[in-house]
Amino acid sequence: MKFLKLKTLLATLLISTAAFSADAQLKLPASHTNQHNSLIANQKPSINPFKIENNDLLLNQIKEREAAMNNEIYASFWNSDRVNPYGTAVTIPEHKDIDVSEYTTPTPGHITSNYGYRSRFGRMHYGIDLKLQVGDTVRAAFSGKVRLTKYERRGYGYYVVVRHDNGLETVYGHLSRFLVKPDQYVKAGEPIALGGNTGRSTGAHLHFETRYLGIPINPAAIIDFENGVPHKDVFAFDKRTYGKSQKYTPARRSTKKYASRKRKSTRRTTTTTAKK
Repeated sequence: MKFLKLKTLLATLLISTAAFSADAQLKLPASHTNQHNSLIANQKPSINPFKIENNDLLLNQIKEREAAMNNEIYASFWNSDRVNPYGTAVTIPEHKDIDVSEYTTPTPGHITSNYGYRSRFGRMHYGIDLKLQVGDTVRAAFSGKVRLTKYERRGYGYYVVVRHDNGLETVYGHLSRFLVKPDQYVKAGEPIALGGNTGRSTGAHLHFETRYLGIPINPAAIIDFENGVPHKDVFAFDKRTYGKSQKYTPARRSTKKYASRKRKSTRRTTTTTAKK
């Protein structure tokens, strides 16, 4: 009997202790509960936004390059070691809008020789010559894929041909060193070579050509080389504009400053002679 009473007493004590503990938990200060909930609500997942951003940028660049390489522009007449791989297989299109808005100056030098027939040599000059020094960086005029890096002793010397997303091909001649390889994709403004004086050349300069389907177009008709920008964002290529480009000659650089200096020098010489 005593044992049963003792057992009942212990059970009652245990139930009372549990109820007190539960009640104590329920009666925690309100401020504590609010702080706890606020901490949970304000927790954010631990991430590195810079890493994600860089990964996205890298993926976009890879996609752009893959898309460009798969573009049909790079499929036809590609495996050729000629500057003009098309030969006589193409004619001037009825009309073709060529986007040249992303143009970047290959080298900042001024024009030293224009496009056109050279009676002195009895041949056509299918590009323009831009002043530079041996070792100066030469950059891609537009985004595209390198088709050729080659040497021609009696002509271009070391030269690079790049086919671009807009359909143009550009030629860079008389180089001293290549910085790219065939089938390499480059963005507008990326270094592709170093300037030089190789091949049929009488001094350091960059020979620069623009061609569409192998047809040479006067670069100065597309680009304002004095200011380093395209004349228009889109070059409309057809028989009329092609004819005009063949005869196009950029305005000559101003010689007023030089002439003024010459006059001053003449005056000084005259004054000195008079004094004697």
